[in-house]
Amino acid sequence: MSESPTPWITNDAVVLGILTVTLGIIFTTASSNNTFLKRFYRIVPSVLLCYFIPALLNTFHIINGGASQLYFVASRYLLPASLVLLTISINFRELRKLGSKAIIMFLAGTAGIILGAPIALYLVGSVFTDVLHPGGEEVWRGLTTIAGSWIGGGANQTAMYEVFGASSDLFAQMIAVDVLVANLWMGFLLYWSQRPGVIDKWLKADSTPIYELESRLEKQQAGQWLPVTADRLMILMATGFGITGLSHLLADNIAPFFSKNYPQLEKYSLTSSFFWLIILATSFGLILSFTRARKIETYGASKTGSVFLYILVATIGMHMDLGAVLDNPKFFLIGIVWILVHITVMLIVARLIRAPFFFIAVGSQANIGGAASAPIVAAAFSPYLAPVGVLLAVLGYAVGTYGAYICGIILNTIFGYL
Repeated sequence: MSESPTPWITNDAVVLGILTVTLGIIFTTASSNNTFLKRFYRIVPSVLLCYFIPALLNTFHIINGGASQLYFVASRYLLPASLVLLTISINFRELRKLGSKAIIMFLAGTAGIILGAPIALYLVGSVFTDVLHPGGEEVWRGLTTIAGSWIGGGANQTAMYEVFGASSDLFAQMIAVDVLVANLWMGFLLYWSQRPGVIDKWLKADSTPIYELESRLEKQQAGQWLPVTADRLMILMATGFGITGLSHLLADNIAPFFSKNYPQLEKYSLTSSFFWLIILATSFGLILSFTRARKIETYGASKTGSVFLYILVATIGMHMDLGAVLDNPKFFLIGIVWILVHITVMLIVARLIRAPFFFIAVGSQANIGGAASAPIVAAAFSPYLAPVGVLLAVLGYAVGTYGAYICGIILNTIFGYL
């Protein structure tokens, strides 16, 4: 692949300014009473623009998402803080009323990924036989790393890279497939999250529990918002970033402990600092939800958490290169077929159990995107439902290595001797 052109803007402070101004313009125009803008945002959801405008900036080399540290900052600082602020007001008694369909759809998504890899490679390989051994390599080994990423996360992806022995060059190409296809799929989910009724009607799904939960939570908080003051904002910041700091402190000690004393637990992601960061931040937020700390929701906790998530959305979009598909189109074709198998399995299961699109979207993103993006998709339906995405994404870390390893064994059995 040719070397990427030098971006126009390399200063992260400038890039952050561009992103925040972009978000400000999007949300200002989205709340406008202008007739044209109302029609525009009925077609193009605002959250989708938060994602694709940074992607366009990266694609046309105005900025370089891969070289920027903004995603690292957002995922390590803003994400855990947002998880705390979004989960601190969670109502478990209400969430339990959603039933078991969320877990079923998550597992259906995992099954779709495991089955999708061999199906996609077989279909594309039947048409383009050279895709099976590009440069003398076995491409199935690289696909196992995508399976690890899509079911679990970065730690699971690295584990599959080591277990199945993909070359570093193939691994780099698989990362490109992973990022582009996963981000395109997330964009699709964000778009349809604003109009789920169409798909729910086709699925003959009962969305009543979700709408009732959203309605009850809205009524519970109606009229409870307090005026914005400096001390209340500072309490929100202290809570979110204070627990984020504590989570980092503990994660930086827990992960090395497991890595040194129980290295075999790497397959469960227990040696990953990021895994523990997400687990701890979420856990502390959930613990605080049982205390009087829940009252900070009246200060705007979930709204602040949502702002952090939208900044994260923009930094995720920065990593997407819409032109990358031209580098290895056959690899990306495998990824697209793979994701289609994944969603087909989910749609079939959803139709059978009459699960609403919300469970498809969040269950899929909890697999494909993980803790960094599943709450974003859930919050696109309703900010009150963001914790569902968090909890399912954590489940993905637990089953990621298992699922990816099974996928690798299947790929090896079918394609390992071709």
